[in-house]
Amino acid sequence: MEGWRITLLNEQEKTIFVDADACPVKDEILQTASEYEVQVLFVASFEHYQLSRSNEEKWKYVDPHKEAADLYIANHVKPGDIVVTQDIGLASLLLNRNVSVMSERGRLYKEDTIDFALEGRHFSGKQRRKGVYAKGPKKLNKEDRERFITLLQKILSNDEGILH
Repeated sequence: MEGWRITLLNEQEKTIFVDADACPVKDEILQTASEYEVQVLFVASFEHYQLSRSNEEKWKYVDPHKEAADLYIANHVKPGDIVVTQDIGLASLLLNRNVSVMSERGRLYKEDTIDFALEGRHFSGKQRRKGVYAKGPKKLNKEDRERFITLLQKILSNDEGILH
């Protein structure tokens, strides 16, 4: 039996906001969002301008300032929305606003673990200022993509009231 979708009369349309400048899972987001009939908004700097590949893609381009996309997302999300970002700082700003925040690798940011992630980011920044550079993140692999899709489906299924 297919799941049931529970919709409230005053329910606002949910949006998946994507911090899109370097997002490697755009296709996965579009495919999953289409299955759940959820709107997607890719937010990127004008420096990363590209033509939409389809009518389903909606893009918002912002100033090339390094925090402009983050500020746009932070100022436009509403409770119940989903944000896809690798920016730990942005994630920390959104967690207390009833927004689901996930990474491109399929990791859900949580209030009880975000402080540790912020401390790690701070430490890495201090090391870089000293001239010590660590390896960057490993290349996104098939397992990362599958974990991402699974988590996004889980969030959307729970939000839509689909009964299992």
